[in-house]
Amino acid sequence: MAELNGAPVGPDELKALALVNYGHFTSMRMENQRIRGFSHHIERLVRDCQILFGGELDREQVRGYVRQATAGREGQFVVRVTVFDPDLELGRPGAPAEPKVLVTTRSAGTWPMAPMRVQTAQYTRELPETKHVGLLGALWHRRNAQLAGFDDCVFVDREAYISEGATWNVGFFDGQQVIWPNAEVLPGVTMRLLQQVHDAASLGPVNIADLPRMEAAFATNTAIGVRAITTINDVEFPGDHPVLKTLRQEYEEIPAEAV
Repeated sequence: MAELNGAPVGPDELKALALVNYGHFTSMRMENQRIRGFSHHIERLVRDCQILFGGELDREQVRGYVRQATAGREGQFVVRVTVFDPDLELGRPGAPAEPKVLVTTRSAGTWPMAPMRVQTAQYTRELPETKHVGLLGALWHRRNAQLAGFDDCVFVDREAYISEGATWNVGFFDGQQVIWPNAEVLPGVTMRLLQQVHDAASLGPVNIADLPRMEAAFATNTAIGVRAITTINDVEFPGDHPVLKTLRQEYEEIPAEAV
């Protein structure tokens, strides 16, 4: 399913996403017509539209597009809202823009997802606080990690401080509290919700050298929830640490919002 501003979208309108690749998006897990953290997702779209296009996005209009595109669909699935201008040209990105709203859906995986093994990669995403469609660098490092036998990658800076995963936030448990890296990262909605409900947590630097003293590691985003990380490079973590069960329970107990 794909609708652009509430109408079926054709291939010509989608060309800009492939050929110009300028825009932003958010992905949301819908369960029985409700989305956990939906208002945060809307605010992200509004903020990023101002950053990339210098314009205001109508919150209620976006809600309406999501509501229409998912009407009558039951169960669990992922909704993605992408904001881009189909008429934007590669040679004139500074031209007046009229961004439109693309709503697409895909199947959702079953929780909890299997633990994953990740490899570090030195990389910082462009505009890291914006959820933009420019994913080449992230996917290139993910591909390299998979070719090396891992499931995914987590980014570090030149001094080996950890920031975020390719498309997810990362957290650690040191035996006392959850630690979220205080680096340049996308402020993921799942991470933000967990920060609101899990009291024993803090922001702090996490270096590769700190990993052996951590008791658990995990990834979070709207599609995977809380997913255990069992390996970072050659450091291993348990896939069934009690803190993971606690975080999952706290997250799933957050009331989902009606669209």
